[in-house]
Amino acid sequence: MKVIVCIKQVPDTKGGVAFNPDGTLNRAAMLAIMNPDDKAGLEAALRLKDQFGAEVTVLTMGLPKAKDMLIEAMAMGADKAVLVTDRKLGGADTWATSSTIAAAIRKLDYDIIITGRQAIDGDTAQVGPQIAEHLGLPVISYTQELKIEGDYAIVKRQYDDRYHILKAKLPCLCTALAELNEPRYQTVGRIFDYVDRIDGNDPEVMTVYGRDDLDTLKDEDCGLAGSPTKIAKASDKVRKGAGTKVNFDTPEESVAYLMEQLTTKHII
Repeated sequence: MKVIVCIKQVPDTKGGVAFNPDGTLNRAAMLAIMNPDDKAGLEAALRLKDQFGAEVTVLTMGLPKAKDMLIEAMAMGADKAVLVTDRKLGGADTWATSSTIAAAIRKLDYDIIITGRQAIDGDTAQVGPQIAEHLGLPVISYTQELKIEGDYAIVKRQYDDRYHILKAKLPCLCTALAELNEPRYQTVGRIFDYVDRIDGNDPEVMTVYGRDDLDTLKDEDCGLAGSPTKIAKASDKVRKGAGTKVNFDTPEESVAYLMEQLTTKHII
């Protein structure tokens, strides 16, 4: 069994975000982590490896520094890594991103593709299903549980206050929720094994694709120029004003003032 897991390096929003003049995220200027939903998808793939001896390939599209995340994925237990990186691919929206990733996946063998439900920097939940559409695969989103039985994926899919049990013939694509599982830790031995190999672009463990390597990708479907979504405005967190500060001598006066304000604003 061959499993491809699509993972993304996303900004660690706890450290703040930065924007380019065109409104896109300045990813090079921000601390980055593996997207939480994607990490749960990777753990699901590693459990298939534990159960069936599956070969797990992690694939990411991003800046060269995404190698750090690939090292993390390899240290968790992935077998191979694919990095899709090229300045020509920068600024991509979900359409251009999914078109590019699908073009990279066409160069690989797979039985099942696992992606995260959505990335915390975009929250669109579009890329996974779009990849499936490009590749002509059935897709099951919002995966809570995943089992493989013969040639089928059996998925418990989150749906409002209940769930669906769905069955899809392999190959297929599933999008994982962060609640799918508890991802395992990296092992020290694998960290040491793969730091030098990934940084050195060892072809036995990592393949690097640039724009020219993706022969099925059309120019009009990649990068900022191939992105139909246009950003009208981007900003950091909205800053709240200081508000109105008042001082009273007694609790009773404070309560009376608060009640008056709530009544005046028709809150109560």
